[in-house]
Amino acid sequence: MAKAGLAERPIVWKERLSEGRLRPVHTEKPRPFAVGLAESLFSVLFPSDCRICGEPLLNISRLPVCPECVATIVPIQGKVCSICGERVLSSYAEADEDGLLRCPVCRRVRRPFARAVAYGSYDDALRELVHLLKYNGVRPAAAVLGRLLADAIARLEPVFTQKPVLLIPVPLFKGRRHQRGFNQAELIARNALKILGGPLELRNDILLRSRDTHSQIGLTSHQRRENLRGAFAVAGAEEITGREILLVDDVYTTGTTVTECAKVLRRAGAAQVWVATVARTLKLASKYVEIAPEDMEGTAEATAIGN
Repeated sequence: MAKAGLAERPIVWKERLSEGRLRPVHTEKPRPFAVGLAESLFSVLFPSDCRICGEPLLNISRLPVCPECVATIVPIQGKVCSICGERVLSSYAEADEDGLLRCPVCRRVRRPFARAVAYGSYDDALRELVHLLKYNGVRPAAAVLGRLLADAIARLEPVFTQKPVLLIPVPLFKGRRHQRGFNQAELIARNALKILGGPLELRNDILLRSRDTHSQIGLTSHQRRENLRGAFAVAGAEEITGREILLVDDVYTTGTTVTECAKVLRRAGAAQVWVATVARTLKLASKYVEIAPEDMEGTAEATAIGN
């Protein structure tokens, strides 16, 4: 499996940016004179700065982010819930009889998806890279994010029981997709498939966003659920009946979006739903947002379009 963001130069974190983030300061290895001359010439002819740390870019690349910043994006460390991927406190660090580690919420309720995995924590360079794609239209960022998503999906492949598994990106409403020019979840998924191939079949025509929704930023958990209620629909339920689904998105924040999508897919006949995202917002499990009973499996009605 190809790993994203490996750098040869060690990183020393010692300078703080105005936003409170740390700027990577690098220790240099000796480089050939010709390499240094070429980089200096490039920086003069094509002046540009890294969109994350602000340092001058020395290499020709379609992605306006330096390799050192990409190298700071690392997988989630420590113990996380086997079901939702939330951080698990030490008092809940023992696995259950089935060998799975569950956070307090997943011990109490059954989610409509079997497992959710993410590559990294939604902060620092990873957050900035997602924003470059999502809000600034920097499409080359999707290649890096796709490699990270492929790494997360690889952790689920051993539990897939069907081949191929249907890979379904969380959809955008058609008006928003037209305005943005792409669906970031689909773009990242296509780049992940270039690495994974094999047991996955991308389908962007099954799960649809039937109405536009407000931004989830700043909403309470109840407002988030109401905002997304009835926002997704399945076209052609017979195509997913008895099938395993891998639902993919860029970020897992509170889980409201993937929960709603998973409910709709399960009610339409999917045998199992897995979730994979590039990034995840990590919180203390004991302070996890309250999940209402209607968010759990078997309580939502899916809207079917056509057959």
